[in-house]
Amino acid sequence: METISATTLQYPVEKNQVLDADFKASTNFYYSDKILRNHFKRIVSGPGFNYMQPHLEWTGKEAAGIMNDLSLQADKHGPELVKRNFLGHNIDEIRFHPAYWDLMKVAVKSEMFRVKWEPSLAKKFNNEKQRLGFASGYLYAMSESGQYCPLCMTDGVARLIDLFCDEEDKARLLPHIYTDKAEELYTGAMFLTEKTGGSDVGANITVATHKEGKTWLLNGEKWFCSNANAELIFALARTDEGVKGTRGLSIFLIEKNLPNGEKNPVDVIRIKDKLGVRSMASAECMLTDTQGQMVGNEFEGFKVMVEMISLSRLYNSAAALGASRRALIEAYQFLSHRKTFGKPVLEHSLIRTKLTELGALNVANFYLVWKAIESLDLADAGDEKEAQLFRLLNPMTKKWSAETGVYITRESMELMGGMGYIEDGVMPKLMRDVMVLPIWEGSGNIIILDMLRSLLKTKGFEVMCEAITQSANTSAEYGAFLKEEIGKLVPFAEKLKKLAQDEMEASAKLFFEKLTSLYQISLLLNNLNEESKQWILPALTFLKEKYSPSGLKEVQPLSAEAVKGLIGWDF
Repeated sequence: METISATTLQYPVEKNQVLDADFKASTNFYYSDKILRNHFKRIVSGPGFNYMQPHLEWTGKEAAGIMNDLSLQADKHGPELVKRNFLGHNIDEIRFHPAYWDLMKVAVKSEMFRVKWEPSLAKKFNNEKQRLGFASGYLYAMSESGQYCPLCMTDGVARLIDLFCDEEDKARLLPHIYTDKAEELYTGAMFLTEKTGGSDVGANITVATHKEGKTWLLNGEKWFCSNANAELIFALARTDEGVKGTRGLSIFLIEKNLPNGEKNPVDVIRIKDKLGVRSMASAECMLTDTQGQMVGNEFEGFKVMVEMISLSRLYNSAAALGASRRALIEAYQFLSHRKTFGKPVLEHSLIRTKLTELGALNVANFYLVWKAIESLDLADAGDEKEAQLFRLLNPMTKKWSAETGVYITRESMELMGGMGYIEDGVMPKLMRDVMVLPIWEGSGNIIILDMLRSLLKTKGFEVMCEAITQSANTSAEYGAFLKEEIGKLVPFAEKLKKLAQDEMEASAKLFFEKLTSLYQISLLLNNLNEESKQWILPALTFLKEKYSPSGLKEVQPLSAEAVKGLIGWDF
């Protein structure tokens, strides 16, 4: 009988690793982001760049480092509402995990507000303050999207105070927004939505009655109050029930504490249990003789609030860009150090093809968002042409960045396989957080209607078409394509304006999607330089193929090195 000798197998412990031993992730999101560094230096002045550079380096380091842990803690330990104290007194206090306040300290030190609102800095950088402030905010949003909402509200409140409040209130309140001490910061909120209205703000029923002097008493329920613990709140209410719709709304500044130190009566009914952005408090609030002062003229409340909504949409776009960018680089860093089926993951064609798609969408969104930010700066400086453009570009950017941001994040999660789905990492939080962005500050259908109003009432479409045509004239490769496509859109726009309302609305979505894609291509051409060509050229190729009608064809995937250039990530 044959004897079989036993062989002792040794378990290969050294091979039992998810990633290569030499795996490394970014330690500074500013240093690592070649796309941001290239663009930011080009779109701001020398003094502006020199001032913000140290703050961007610091914020990038915090965002890639300590903010990761703080953000996950704040997400898992959300705010809690304490209705009453030990003696049974209503206190309506919202309490946060310590990580929330540590994140707020990072925000203050990043100077996303200070560079905009501190008087000497605001004067020095008046024509570029949005670009300077949003650079820090974009890096911050790569790690923490939840708190970026209260920060957005705070900047919006500052904008309304600066534009519409008297000098006394400006001198009293703005220092608490541009402060460099986190404990002195006043955050802001916008109490807009009600049960009866939702997106139909004109259906709001909260009322305000004049008490004395500048004081009004507000009564009613606000249904979605993000950053419900804010020190400064702008709320819409009716002063005359006979004036219907948004034309009957006035706006009021509500301060958390009254001049005598007592708490202004705002009954926090409950904190919303949200899918994402769990670190911050969204609540249902009842106003009962809540004191506020009217800001601006009576019946012009919605007109004033639009200024805050417009800025909030820009924040929504920056949050979408930051979160989806973070998801993409998390996936890319992971895949760069993973082996499957006997070879590095990046040697698999389907992986590189998907990264090409996501990278191209990210690059296109990057330049779209930053053009909107720059456009607001120029419009605020008195450029009427840019003001017309911004009226169309801002909702367009909000819609496109939010929708594609969700897609980029979801696909990036899938690229990481099961590891992308585990709550120990950042991907599930990113996925939950970006899901709100297509909804906040105007859901997709509301945005389509807003862009339609811009088409009908402003010259934004004409300005955008002019820019696309100018870009076409600079490119031998893409010029003919752009001119042909814009040549179809211009006559269709005239036809669209004359349609019945139902048909106009139903036809608008595809029209604006096509316009967005053409404008993105033109922006890529405008920003092409010796360094940026490594991410812009493959993005241009992808977008042209995506938006051109085509059938089945052979596809030549990008090399691993070309994918790395497209991602624009410098380890």
